[in-house]
Amino acid sequence: MYHMLQFIRRGFYLLLRKETSTRIAKHYATEAKFETKPFKLHNLQKGPSTSTIITQEQAIKMYTLMQTIRRLETSAGNLYKEKIVRGFCHLYSGQEACAVGMKEAMRPQDNIISAYRVHGWTFLMGVSPKSVLCELTGKQGGCARGKGGSMHMYAPNFYGGNGIVGAQVPLGAGVAMACQYKGNNGVCLTLYGDGASNQGQVFEAYNMAYLWKLPCIFVCENNGYGMGTSSDRSSCNTSYFQRGDVLPGIWVDGMDVVAVKLATDFAIEYVLKHGPLVMEVFTYRYSGHSMSDPGTSYRTRDEVQEVRQTRDPISSFKDKIITAGLVTADDLKTIDGKIKTEIDEATAAAKADSEIGLTELTTDIYAKNLEGDLRGTSPSSWLKHATLKRAINL
Repeated sequence: MYHMLQFIRRGFYLLLRKETSTRIAKHYATEAKFETKPFKLHNLQKGPSTSTIITQEQAIKMYTLMQTIRRLETSAGNLYKEKIVRGFCHLYSGQEACAVGMKEAMRPQDNIISAYRVHGWTFLMGVSPKSVLCELTGKQGGCARGKGGSMHMYAPNFYGGNGIVGAQVPLGAGVAMACQYKGNNGVCLTLYGDGASNQGQVFEAYNMAYLWKLPCIFVCENNGYGMGTSSDRSSCNTSYFQRGDVLPGIWVDGMDVVAVKLATDFAIEYVLKHGPLVMEVFTYRYSGHSMSDPGTSYRTRDEVQEVRQTRDPISSFKDKIITAGLVTADDLKTIDGKIKTEIDEATAAAKADSEIGLTELTTDIYAKNLEGDLRGTSPSSWLKHATLKRAINL
């Protein structure tokens, strides 16, 4: 009798738990309203909305992308420490919300050009983590066959990855001019850092873009420090969104992926109608300027730790979407596990891949060779023009 009662009681609890979980599933939120910090405006009467509806699908997508970039950069840093990545290597850890928020707002016809902190952007624009890491390690499976490395990655609608400080800004204005010329309704997001903001060519690009009403969004990713120098020490005006003079500007919290998306949505609509706009995304980088910079000689470890604990873009978004009922902690734990596996496998593949041979040194120079032999070589040289190779590994 006693055992029978135990079985009945156990069956009752199992049924109750099943019904409870069913009720929870039925009340699982499919969308939620999110509020952001107010935007700071310059030469604008009206700015982006400070609230929006985010669907469950969007929330999971943005979280997954940010977490993938974080894992990707951790792997890149480890490969550099193992001396498998050579040359320069600039990590994006801490700034994931900037790229993911902008990408979430971009349309198929929109373009982006940036400086050299672009592993995450390369991934967002369609290159697989494996191909990104292969490029970093100089292997043939990379998006540029291992020829570009960390600072020179490319993908469709993504124009790099540029090593010269600030030089991508006038190039971005040129891409916007091409959109205007072709009439494809596209824009160009032209990214640069606070360290590059004082370059003369930045202001020249502002001027020409304004005069020609180019659909260009000049995005200053203000992570607080240039190459070992704080923005306060390098700039007399650290309100970068105001530095376009007559160009309108927006300041956005770059640690909030939803805020960045809202600001970019607004900016795309604005520049298509009125011409260029400056957008400052206020963010933070956890690593040094590059892997050769420990990042602790000009700031304290406590400062970095405080940002990690109070403003981290991934942790804060995670808390928001769990609180909103869009996902559970277990859901995100499962996602994290899948991402870890993917990046671990990509890392192993990059290590196992091989470099291109010497005969490929002269490929990817011309899309269509009109000059015959390579300029500067003698007739007897073995350096001959070769057919364009596969340049993008998606």
